Amino acid sequence: MKLVILSGRSGSGKTTALQALEDAGFYCIDNLPAILLPELIKQMTEASGNPSKIAVSIDARNLTSNLERFPALLEQLKQFSNLSCEVIYLDASESTLLKRFSATRRKHPLTDIHSGLREAINYERALLEPIATLADMRIDTTRLTLYELRDRIKLRITQRREQSLSLLFESFGFKHGVPLDADFTFDVRTLPNPHWVPELRPLTGLDTQVRDFLQQSSDVDEMKADIIHFLERWLPRFRQDNRSYLTVCIGCTGGQHRSVYLAEHLASHFSVSMDNVHVRHRELT
Repeated sequence: MKLVILSGRSGSGKTTALQALEDAGFYCIDNLPAILLPELIKQMTEASGNPSKIAVSIDARNLTSNLERFPALLEQLKQFSNLSCEVIYLDASESTLLKRFSATRRKHPLTDIHSGLREAINYERALLEPIATLADMRIDTTRLTLYELRDRIKLRITQRREQSLSLLFESFGFKHGVPLDADFTFDVRTLPNPHWVPELRPLTGLDTQVRDFLQQSSDVDEMKADIIHFLERWLPRFRQDNRSYLTVCIGCTGGQHRSVYLAEHLASHFSVSMDNVHVRHRELT
């Protein structure tokens, strides 16, 4: 049996993610009291004909005491020998969450006469910290559309083979902020910058002219080799630790040229030996 526990701050896209899992054949439960997790799995495993894939959403509407007990509840779930459990945590920047609530005119579940929206968003982060720290994968939805989030869930969760490691290379621009879901971040701003070549400025790392420019630099080759060496050295350890997801972010200044080029090459390299490698260019979407 496979269990996906979905959590995250209000407005981060949990409903969309849960719907994507439901479309993929998961039996979904929204806003389950965390304290009921062990009993739910017990009942599902003891009775015949129950679904083999379950997804539950646990958020700040839970009792505070339940959220605080989440680490202990997760340990209880490990007692079920036939259960595979993953915790997925969604989040977005504070400014993005504020804009989403303003646009939809929805009421945040934690707002009241004593606290406004910003206070509720920050308080929610603290409440969900026991879940966030144990997440197998974090998804930063700040720059994701609903359709992109559904695709991310589909590619990295529902299509991932059991016991395989899902590896994502994501390019980004430091001037737009570091992705919230990065497991490793590599800064490639020291490499030659095509931005300063007028004819290359409007292009991206996906274009042949930019690739040719960067391939002429020994520093680019050395940076790529060092990142590959680091990941090849430590990926087996992550597998041994039963990690299911790893997000490697490559950042340059604007996220248009150098980081895109390297993310593509790294994804291509590791796709030879791994069956679940993805690439995303945050600033090109």
